[in-house]
This record gives sequence, structure tokens and C-alpha cells, in this order.
Amino acid sequence: MGKFVVKKVNTGIKFNLLATNGQVIATSEVYTTAAACKNGIASVAKNAPAANVEDQTVEGYTAVAHPKFEIYTDKAGEFRFRLKATNGQVIAVSEGYKTHASCVNGVESVKKNAVDAEIVEE
Repeated sequence: MGKFVVKKVNTGIKFNLLATNGQVIATSEVYTTAAACKNGIASVAKNAPAANVEDQTVEGYTAVAHPKFEIYTDKAGEFRFRLKATNGQVIAVSEGYKTHASCVNGVESVKKNAVDAEIVEE
């Protein structure tokens, strides 16, 4: 079972979603309040399992409706994903992955771990 780890940073509060092995699989934006951060967690838990995948690394990809995971390549050529809620807002992002397959595995891990993850405050 995964867990959301909520922590304070210099500019506010954010969360990381950890897989069962303790690896960070998704990160939030920085929120100004703890309540907003908790709402972000609830949004990830609700949207991730239902989200389709839009693979923007494939030429001529088909756009899918929100909620969705967007897989893309960053400026360094690494694969990343972002989870967008039903309103189109980005609610979680990934680290960079060296391979496309690893990025897809990251998406699947978020879908699986976000649903019933416990919330822990650091």
C-alpha cells in the first residue's frame, strides 16, 4: 500500500506519493495551506484510478478527456508524466525516467497506490 507524505517546505506545503517500496512516484505543487494540500491528495486519489493515458511521445497521438495522465519528454530527453484532474488542472507530476517503459510503470503505480494510500505528515 502506498502513502502520501505531506511536508512543509520554505514556500508552503506539498505531498509526495510513495509506492510500497518507499520510492517517490508522484509529487504535488506547493500549496499555501494544509487544507488545500489535503484537497490535492483527495483529487489524486479520486482521479488517478479513472484517468486514461495520453502518450504525447507518440507521433499523431490521440488526445483523451480529463482526468488523464500525459506522458511527455522533457528538455533533457527524459520521460515524465503529469496527472490532470477533470478540470484540466495538473495535480501531480513525476520524476524523469530514462525509459518509456519505466514511465508507464510509474503511471500504473500511481493508479494502484493512490486509491487507499494513508496520509502521513512529516
